[in-house]
Formats: sequence, C-alpha cells, structure tokens
Amino acid sequence: MSWLVFIIVGMLAGAIASRLVAGKGYGILFSLVIGVVGALVGKVIFDLAGLTASGLVGQLIVATVGAVAVLLIANFVKGK
Repeated sequence: MSWLVFIIVGMLAGAIASRLVAGKGYGILFSLVIGVVGALVGKVIFDLAGLTASGLVGQLIVATVGAVAVLLIANFVKGK
C-alpha cells in the first residue's frame, strides 16, 4: 500500500472511529494519528485472532477496529 493510500485510510478510519466512540469528530490531524495508530493496533488484533483482511475495504476495516480499540483504551485511562 502506498503512503498516500495509507494516510487516506488512516484518516477515514480515525474519523469513523471517533464518530463511533465519541459521537463527534476530533479534526483531521487527530483522525489521522488515531487512524494510523489504529491500523497498527488493528493489524495486531487481527493477527492474534487469526483473521486476515485484503483490499482497500479490508484495510479500512482493520484500521477502524484498531482505532476504536485505541479510543476505548484512551477513554478508559482518562476515566470517561
């Protein structure tokens, strides 16, 4: 996956996750960071579960699952 596609998928995943978890968006930069970190976390989660994802939609799903996990952990640590 090219870097541009990785960044776009990260932004989309971060935006989707922030809306799912918090009900609102946090902005482009935060969505990008959460999406990229989420993509890495999602890859680990899917590897541990023995699941694979292929294609752009699959990568978006993996990144979104990971971003949701990151936001839930952040909210737990923050005490929300």
